[in-house]
Amino acid sequence: MAQRMGLCIGLRQEHIAEYKRLHAAVWPDILRQITASHIRNYTIFLREPENILFAYWEYAGADFAADMAAMAADPATQKWWEICMPLQEPLATRAEGEWWAAMEEVFHHD
Repeated sequence: MAQRMGLCIGLRQEHIAEYKRLHAAVWPDILRQITASHIRNYTIFLREPENILFAYWEYAGADFAADMAAMAADPATQKWWEICMPLQEPLATRAEGEWWAAMEEVFHHD
């Protein structure tokens, strides 16, 4: 059974168009790495005018830490993050070590 995960982060107002442009044509290497890291059903939503990004995915692997380490070690992913991270504005209330703030699942219905 896949583990559902939700995360959120701010998006800088002046970078909304650029973020949308980038995500309208995500690099094939990034998509391959997401799949190789056992992430499925990955979606990012944007709420304007608050400029909050909400990411949802389902993790279908057996070792999340190892899969995330492999993703972080991937050169294409590192370059993608180098481009995308300055566009984002992490929440002040995020946990230590988080970039995107993890969210608690409080309801689910299939």
